Amino acid sequence: MPKSTVYETKGHPIVYGEYLKDKKLPTVLVYGHYDVQPADPLELWESPPFEPVIKKTKNHAKGAIFARGSCDDKGQMFMHIKAFEAMVSANELPCNVKFMIEGEEEVGSPNLGIFCKKNKKLLSCDVIVISDTAIIANDVPSVTVGLRGLSYIEVEVVGANRDLHSGVYGGAVPNPINILCDMIASMKDKKGKITIPGFYDDVAKLSAKERKAMNEAPFDLNAYKKDLKIGDVQGEEGYTVIEQTSIRPTLDVNGIWGGYIGEGAKTVLPSKAFAKISMRLVPNQNSDKITEIFKNHFEKIAPASVKVSVRPHHGGEPAVTPSDTPEYKAAAAAMLKTFGKEPIPVRGGGSIPIVALFEEVLEVKSVLMGFGLDSDDIHSPNEHYGLFNYYKGIETIPYFMKYYAEMRS
Repeated sequence: MPKSTVYETKGHPIVYGEYLKDKKLPTVLVYGHYDVQPADPLELWESPPFEPVIKKTKNHAKGAIFARGSCDDKGQMFMHIKAFEAMVSANELPCNVKFMIEGEEEVGSPNLGIFCKKNKKLLSCDVIVISDTAIIANDVPSVTVGLRGLSYIEVEVVGANRDLHSGVYGGAVPNPINILCDMIASMKDKKGKITIPGFYDDVAKLSAKERKAMNEAPFDLNAYKKDLKIGDVQGEEGYTVIEQTSIRPTLDVNGIWGGYIGEGAKTVLPSKAFAKISMRLVPNQNSDKITEIFKNHFEKIAPASVKVSVRPHHGGEPAVTPSDTPEYKAAAAAMLKTFGKEPIPVRGGGSIPIVALFEEVLEVKSVLMGFGLDSDDIHSPNEHYGLFNYYKGIETIPYFMKYYAEMRS
């Protein structure tokens, strides 16, 4: 019989459930997360972020569920639960199934590694299925075979011991906001390459054949720009957009603040300035190493007129999953069955740090079989998840279980 338990951690609890049908059958562990990104800015939501509504969109003619977490990752996790329900109800569950749903993925899963190490026997399985990724389009299925890692950092630049009158002191006393902007700007050159010494030392280089294969995935640059309402793309020179968003590392400012930002004017020379910076990493790069070289570089380029500090938040390692394994072949066969097309293996640009953690601690590979779209506004106002995608996932998951069990028998 199915059973479930809530395990407390030092942070948010982990929800675990299992249905062990037969010890002779393979075991699939389904991983997902119930935590979400903050809903801010609230004023940009067209409907309340935590009150799901269904609306039609350009990419979802059959309707989409609008709510924070609808795609990342509550909707995709619930899709697995409904598929499991259907298999059990029809007495067609072909394998043992375990569920692990955590509440800290969006902050780097700080307690998940501890839980996994303490509960290796509980979590023992043959494969881990994660649906926290996307497909290329509703008529172009894909399976994610790679993810970027992450180093997330907050920096602070401090000038005078208090905010000052910009007329009395401006022109002589250092302005931390100006200096922070200069420091950030200096970390990329005009070709979009990151200038931090040693940043690219460990970056894995793909062969011309591998790059050619990647770029065979359908991509319309004009449609991409039109959808985002941008005049042009701006990435590292010498790489396509597909490559820039998957196999190349990045450095981006996620937030920057300081001084007076209230209504009206206040002629202040601020005492402090802050920024949150994320670096997406690619295979062979290590998040701790990148965090350290960033810290050393940031402190080195700071002018003597200010004091700086660097506070690491969280990180995770890049991961590549092979496409010649039973789990990948089962996922590809399942998508072929339900979409009527062979899925394309793609490298994802996002980060799911626990993929590398699972391989290290549980010694098990993951298959990344998501059903969202990149245009679903995950992490943004008006996040949504298409009904087509939701139901297609429920339809596909049982085939994956079936084919995987057959391949492992």
